[in-house]
Amino acid sequence: MNQENFAWAVEQLQKKYNELSRLPKKEDFDEKTRSRIKAYLGPWPRALEAAGLKPVSELLLKRQESRSLKKSKSKKKRRNL
Repeated sequence: MNQENFAWAVEQLQKKYNELSRLPKKEDFDEKTRSRIKAYLGPWPRALEAAGLKPVSELLLKRQESRSLKKSKSKKKRRNL
């Protein structure tokens, strides 16, 4: 991912947050800006997390941890074959 694009998208979300004094909604941006933010940062909840405006979802953390454990178990199995 291009760091400039990432930084631009984070800046857009943070500016809007400061302007509105609340979490920005997708509808707070024009279609082009919204599409670029989502392209650079992912789905809207992940974009807000990337911008530091929202804590990372506990469910997401659990999913990532579970996937990581599954991958390490799979690697161990392959090594033992």
